Amino acid sequence: MNQHAKLRIGHSACPHDCPSTCALEVELLDDNRIGRVHGAKANSYTAGVVCAKVARYADRVHHPDRLLKPLVRAGAKGEGTWKEASWEAALDLVAEKFIAAEAKYGSETVWPYFYAGTMGLVQRDGIERLRHAKKYSGFFGSICTNLAWTGWMMGAGALRGPDPREMAKSDCVVIWGTNAVVTQVNVMTHATRARKERGARIVVIDIYDNATMKQADLGLVLKPGTDGALACAVMHVLFRDGMADRAYLEKYTDDPRGLEEHLRARTPEWAAAITGLSVAEIETFARLVGTTKKTYFRLGYGFARQRNGSVNMHAAASIAAVTGAWQYEGGGAFHSNSGIFKLNQDVLEGTAMRDPNIRYLDHSRIGPVLTGAADALYGGPPVTAMLIQNTNPANVAPEQRLVRKGFLRDDLFTCVHEQFMTDTAKLADVVLPATMFLEHDDIYKGGGNQHITLGPKLIEPPEGPRTNHYVNEELGKRLGVGDRPGFGLTEREHIDIILGKRGIGSFDSLKAEKWVDLQPDFDDAHFINGFGHADKKFHFRPNWTGQSAPNRPPKSMGLFGPVERLPEFPDHVELIEVADEEHPFRLATSPARNFLNSSFAETPVSKAKEGRPELLIHREDAAALGIEDGGRVEVGNRRGDLVLHARYFDGVKRGVVIAEGIWPNSAHERGEGINVLTGADAPAPYGGAAVHDNKVWLRAL
Repeated sequence: MNQHAKLRIGHSACPHDCPSTCALEVELLDDNRIGRVHGAKANSYTAGVVCAKVARYADRVHHPDRLLKPLVRAGAKGEGTWKEASWEAALDLVAEKFIAAEAKYGSETVWPYFYAGTMGLVQRDGIERLRHAKKYSGFFGSICTNLAWTGWMMGAGALRGPDPREMAKSDCVVIWGTNAVVTQVNVMTHATRARKERGARIVVIDIYDNATMKQADLGLVLKPGTDGALACAVMHVLFRDGMADRAYLEKYTDDPRGLEEHLRARTPEWAAAITGLSVAEIETFARLVGTTKKTYFRLGYGFARQRNGSVNMHAAASIAAVTGAWQYEGGGAFHSNSGIFKLNQDVLEGTAMRDPNIRYLDHSRIGPVLTGAADALYGGPPVTAMLIQNTNPANVAPEQRLVRKGFLRDDLFTCVHEQFMTDTAKLADVVLPATMFLEHDDIYKGGGNQHITLGPKLIEPPEGPRTNHYVNEELGKRLGVGDRPGFGLTEREHIDIILGKRGIGSFDSLKAEKWVDLQPDFDDAHFINGFGHADKKFHFRPNWTGQSAPNRPPKSMGLFGPVERLPEFPDHVELIEVADEEHPFRLATSPARNFLNSSFAETPVSKAKEGRPELLIHREDAAALGIEDGGRVEVGNRRGDLVLHARYFDGVKRGVVIAEGIWPNSAHERGEGINVLTGADAPAPYGGAAVHDNKVWLRAL
């Protein structure tokens, strides 16, 4: 019997902001301690595999720097002087400050702010119940999915797709705009199985020669923001050389003749000049997907994080419609299954209490919001009180200097509920210690697969940390809404309600089953019954202003960005920050292998493996600027500047630089992080965060 078999094993789900949502087997050493974390072998998507950073999750749970007691600021903001407080005193203070702020400016001055530090529905979304009960400012959560989901919905009309496990049955897997080895390892599990068992080809399309591209049979390194041009040239070749499935196009798409005519000028030569790829590379890729019916396009989030990202996503998804790949098992295009779950969270979120007249604020634009930009405040009062859970905006949000300036305002009171003293917690007035996912009950859904997975409490937390649910409930009592609908229930009761409304059991039944598979049948998943639009067609002609989408902003916010420049058909549009004489380089802030946004940047092994904040730069670009390998380089634009260490890297196009990972601000020489350089303007048409879309200058130091 091996050591793993002797241990007591608990079952859970990874809570982090990753499409894989891995089903986990956790070694339980006692009631308070865990050992290694393993992927659940019995789960057909996780298939026994998890990323290395989650495998060593004990480093986070038992980290000596975990926050264990409530802290109240005792010095100037950001100074780092704190005094300990009881939970009762700390929550009393938060409630007192919220009440005082509301008395001065009205309820909209309070802005509960959260995101995906946990993807657990109860601990993540329960803050909405407090928001709606108190009529605090609304939250338009835009930073992650908006650009990608918008582009996908323009074409397919529904947020679902072929079973991700079908990658293993494909003859060609195209991994486009996601460094899956780093960010969703299970994609590689199924893609490499197809190669091993079927001889499938793996194509990787990205902006640099990353860990995923090193496993590719065909790797295409293009310039950031040019994916739409590549997609158009591929479709041009498909029509030109008789590889378009005209019968499928006639039955399932809205205007194939208009698309073909539009693409006549979108030649490989045209795209080569835009993308930096060779004509031969484009022709080879087009012929591969055009002659391989069972091609599975796995479309990620990364390539959509440009100001033209929605256009890029729509164009890439369109290829599968031209080839008719959706007809085949192991074929089609897939981005997310987030639309299949259809969970009713009305009780959890208190949606019956939502006042439609209350303004929404864009969470990606927290910098402009907190510094009083009129267009960011939508005619309402300044934000003078915040409760922050599950996110670290002082580190991860765009235009970091504005974010920090806003948090340092004397008239802003901020309560941060956190596991570690993050960059945001350092700027708070009250810091509350939070539990980790193994220390509370929750439920998870996997956008990259098809499972709803239970995450029951497996160990006791250290003395001190409390759940998000506890904080929201206790503040509800102190703020006079604790008797409103949805309050007064336990986490398990909320889970029972959510599962019961969907007709898939209860907390107890799911604990026995561990997960439930909600993958639609083949015809729905492959859109054989029609796409999600009223006409059942895939739309080559997107309705950029009228299309419904899960992340469309409320009507009160309107549309964003230069909507009038969005194209009639798939195309390349230069809504991006095009390099110019003053800013000759394009910067992308790609994920690091050992971090997940700002999580894991505190654990010793992850920090050691990543080393230090670096800038990947082509050696010829470096030589032209006198930048030495390992030397200090200043990077800047109109938003600010910071210092990184250069690393020669020839796996990018000339003029492109990459900064991997969101390091803590304090890890950088001047105490400012990479998001000093990213922009907070909301891209067309439905907003988002174009964090990989930055023009910059470089200077050797």
